[in-house]
Amino acid sequence: MELLSPAGNYEKLTYAYEYGADAAYIGLKKYSLRIKADNFYEKEYEQIRELKAKYPGKRLHCALNISFHNKDLDNFINDIDYFRQYPIDAFIVQDLGIVPILQKYFPDTELHLSTQASCINREAVKMYRNIGFKRVVLGREASLEEVRQIKDAVPDMELECFAHGAMCIAYAGRCLMSAYLTGRSANGGFCSHTCRWNYQLGTAGELSAEDAKALAQSGKLLLTEKERPGEFFPVFEGDDYTAILSSKDLCMVDHLADMKAAGVDSLKIEGRMKSLYYVAMTTRAYRKALDALDGKITQQEAQPFVDELYKAAHREFATGFFYDRAEADKTTAGESFSEYELAATVDERLSAEEEQAVFDLGEKTVADFNARLESMHPDAKAAREKDNAEHPYKVPHAPDRAKGGHLYRIHPVNRIDAGADVEFVGPECLGIKDENFFFVDPENGTVKSWTSHNHDYLLYTSAPLTSRMIMRTKTAGEPCASHP
Repeated sequence: MELLSPAGNYEKLTYAYEYGADAAYIGLKKYSLRIKADNFYEKEYEQIRELKAKYPGKRLHCALNISFHNKDLDNFINDIDYFRQYPIDAFIVQDLGIVPILQKYFPDTELHLSTQASCINREAVKMYRNIGFKRVVLGREASLEEVRQIKDAVPDMELECFAHGAMCIAYAGRCLMSAYLTGRSANGGFCSHTCRWNYQLGTAGELSAEDAKALAQSGKLLLTEKERPGEFFPVFEGDDYTAILSSKDLCMVDHLADMKAAGVDSLKIEGRMKSLYYVAMTTRAYRKALDALDGKITQQEAQPFVDELYKAAHREFATGFFYDRAEADKTTAGESFSEYELAATVDERLSAEEEQAVFDLGEKTVADFNARLESMHPDAKAAREKDNAEHPYKVPHAPDRAKGGHLYRIHPVNRIDAGADVEFVGPECLGIKDENFFFVDPENGTVKSWTSHNHDYLLYTSAPLTSRMIMRTKTAGEPCASHP
């Protein structure tokens, strides 16, 4: 089975490939249902061409899955020459109006039907095959038994199914709630995720706010739809708010053999708006689970990487509609939780010559500082020394090369303090700790006790790091339930 990962920008695409994805799906500005993702634009196609050359055999899918208005079609046609510069292997679409345009201008690029089309039966799959589609991304509402029936009926059609990530409370995500409450259309790529919001039961009339709250917390309130007597949806409010529409997250990592047996050709991970850390850790977990399924590694070797999946952002896990609709109907409250957060990404290690130049610069900076101090008038020197003692961060220090470490270029995304509880993880690395790391300013070669976003300090560590490893830190809070 193909492993298909999300990529909201170029950096996430790089990490999706590096951490084990066979393919990744991206969006282009204005034509994707995740418009709030960074998506791709301008001359990033040049970087993507180079990236695909570095990872031969990796595929790139492009989501064009909005509902197109006339002006959207016109704009897309005007941008055709730009899109042709991307090394796209497949377009993911839901609007049939764009199909003849793609077939005309991109005759060698595959067409994949988006899950937004809600295709969940064999006759629909046959129809899409007959008009030129190579693959159908089945609606999340299809059970594994239905997937098997579809594969048996249309064996020449590739079937892609979501295996992991957020689920939408609406049918295949075709929701009007966001548009109604915020004026932002989900089908136009602007979903505000109103189903995840927290709602509070109010009162009007004689019932006091205190009595309303007590009733909401009693568990006695039920929603019943007029035409469906006997079907009850519980409404329970916690300390303050409730989420009656927020679905659990999908997780099928423990059921990949069943998906394969059903005829699934591609496993899809949801999350183009999720973090780089989420993309990397989730991709890695499913890569290892698939490798174990295929006999490339043992289950014992894969399991520690799979367990790491539960340290990435998620709500309570469930198996969606694959086995039992009742499981999909269960809602959950609260935001997604991650046990760790991304602190920085690791770039390349400096060469021996580059390291030496930084060390030499640090020693020169310290020597110049001390020389200026010694050249001062005794009174001025005494005052400066007193100030330095009260503010030790003003005194430059050269790196201690005796620690046996190396310098690496990193890209911080959050503040990191030297001595913090951090781990380094990678495609084949579960976690390396180093309590003695510190940072070095490349401008003067001196030691820094912290770094953060937009501070291009170097990392000095004895940990054996490689390019595109991740530096992560613990987060506060309580984890969600783990296995579904």
